[in-house]
Amino acid sequence: MKIIRKSCATGAEEAVGLAVIIDVFRAFTCEPLFFHFGVRRSILEADPMKARMMKKEHPEYILAGEIDEVPIEDGDLGNSPSQIVLKGRSFFEDKVVIHRTTAGVTGASSALEHADEVLLGGFTTAGAAAAYIRYRNPRVVTLVAMGSRGRVRSPEDERCADYLEHLLSGKPYDPIQTLKETLFHPSAQKFLTCEKPYLPREDPVFCLQHDVFDFALTARKEEGLIVVRPTSSPDQTP
Repeated sequence: MKIIRKSCATGAEEAVGLAVIIDVFRAFTCEPLFFHFGVRRSILEADPMKARMMKKEHPEYILAGEIDEVPIEDGDLGNSPSQIVLKGRSFFEDKVVIHRTTAGVTGASSALEHADEVLLGGFTTAGAAAAYIRYRNPRVVTLVAMGSRGRVRSPEDERCADYLEHLLSGKPYDPIQTLKETLFHPSAQKFLTCEKPYLPREDPVFCLQHDVFDFALTARKEEGLIVVRPTSSPDQTP
């Protein structure tokens, strides 16, 4: 298995083989929480206008996400794990979510144009994703750390790629160094300063938890939509 490392939007456009699109803060920490709280389906839509139109056509759907971190207009909630947790199961169970984000969702959409398969990556699903990748045993894996708004590398995504590489190949990984690099970096500090209500200080706490969920998340095109589904390798508990 050859592991390729890429970063930001250009990296997603260049991903080959089985691609893991990593967005720790916050898209692909939100996604497994949707399924934890019982959503029936999650749809990724990179175009904010199309996401809003889908919500108008299906008012019963939940529209979640952001544009450059600001909650999407007409949305039901932003792109916040702590907000999802506060909403709880009663808000999400058996619902369909439309999810739009600047980095992770757009990166997954780009990668699906040419990669053989796309997984959504974050610390909370890393162990399950690695198990799924080992089961699939692809010739090439591309780990894409999406970074801040898909433009600038960020430590949380790069270190999550390190962790996945560690799980897949045994390459050394230092969790304390990860916390040091991440928590004192502007990508985390913007939450901790509490200056913007849509960047709650609790979000990094959820985002930096390792291996919370026992399922990986695949993104596939189905009938013109990008649909996310939880999946496990045969040696995992479904």
